[in-house]
Amino acid sequence: MARRTMSLLPHWSSRVFSVELDGASVYFSTGEKHRGEEVPRVFREIHNSGQCYSLLVCSSDTIRRAKFYGELKDKLLRDLPPECHLSPMLSFLPNVKDSLLKGYFLKDYSQSSSPTERLLRGLIQHDDPVLVCSYSKGEDGEPWTQHLWSHADRHAMQMSQDYYVVPSEAPECHPSTLNIINSDVFYSFQEAYEVLKKCGDIIPEATSVLELLPSRVEARSKPDFPVIVIEGLDATGKTTLTESLRDTLGATLMPSPPQCLSPMRARFDWEPPLIRRAFYALGNYITAKQIVQEGMKTPVIVDRFWHSTAAYAIATAVSGPVCNLPAEGSEVYRWPSDLLQPSLVVVLTLDPEERRRRLRDRGQGKTEEEQELDHNQLFRLKVEKAYQRITGPPCVTVDASPSVDQVLQQVLLLIRGKCHL
Repeated sequence: MARRTMSLLPHWSSRVFSVELDGASVYFSTGEKHRGEEVPRVFREIHNSGQCYSLLVCSSDTIRRAKFYGELKDKLLRDLPPECHLSPMLSFLPNVKDSLLKGYFLKDYSQSSSPTERLLRGLIQHDDPVLVCSYSKGEDGEPWTQHLWSHADRHAMQMSQDYYVVPSEAPECHPSTLNIINSDVFYSFQEAYEVLKKCGDIIPEATSVLELLPSRVEARSKPDFPVIVIEGLDATGKTTLTESLRDTLGATLMPSPPQCLSPMRARFDWEPPLIRRAFYALGNYITAKQIVQEGMKTPVIVDRFWHSTAAYAIATAVSGPVCNLPAEGSEVYRWPSDLLQPSLVVVLTLDPEERRRRLRDRGQGKTEEEQELDHNQLFRLKVEKAYQRITGPPCVTVDASPSVDQVLQQVLLLIRGKCHL
């Protein structure tokens, strides 16, 4: 942890900080000099009696960092005084990939900050991978300053150099995009494999997943018959359409993630995004192996594939409005070079009200992300936009509002035109 902290310090004054307030990101930076800049919004909203702190998780071990970030939130919500308000926070070097650090911004409105500071002191006393800052308001209109807590004297809580806090412009690209590649979305078998391999000692199910994996050669092989992927949000009619296509084309129908991973999904759904995304990424390679085997005998219909894995991950990682998503043509939308490419990808779309009605009629349990889709229109729009921007192969959008037979006939026309079936 100490080495990671020391590597940050030479660039500390170049970092930008982001705090989420009411669904929007507020940015500020620090400097050794103050030139009369206004107070950043996040500090203008602090009452006179309030204290501010930031915590950034900065271990060089990606697995430890991912797990500690989630555990830290649970600990803070459990142990902090009820008068404390917690907001997601990011720290990054603009336009520098993999420079993003995640953490939390804490506003303490309790009568005494002593309980909060004891808790924060305990974090660094145990050498947890967290970097703590406190913020102070100057006297008589003087600017706010940031105090980076030093590990040199943990009992006296000595501070290192102070920095002035100043506003910062929003970056050209949302900071979350700096760390998406091979963190939220995986673009190679090897990168996802390495994550689960490191989890073997702490997650027994990880070893079981690794034993199911194909060779990389198998994942890249091409089947003799066409492969058609049907994508879409829950309750858009994927199951009905895929079963009809199977019967009409004499095809093999395959789910993704594959059935062999079903006993382990609940375990990985509780893990941090890094581990959970690696699990689902490897599921695509297992599915690819099965597609090749079946595709030597019949056409293959796949219920979801890499598009879903990527679209949900991107929409989750990038907070705020749709415009925060990486622009069309960004490398985050590219298909993994070592993963089987389908012959055709169809995305079913449906009016939100009709989709919600269908979900109510089904009455089935939903994953956390599916529940988010159900009540958060913004998240749904981001998922759909991410679907549209994925390339190699791109998605063809089909309106699922008409009758079941009309949707089937429209998709069959696409298949016959593209795949010559």
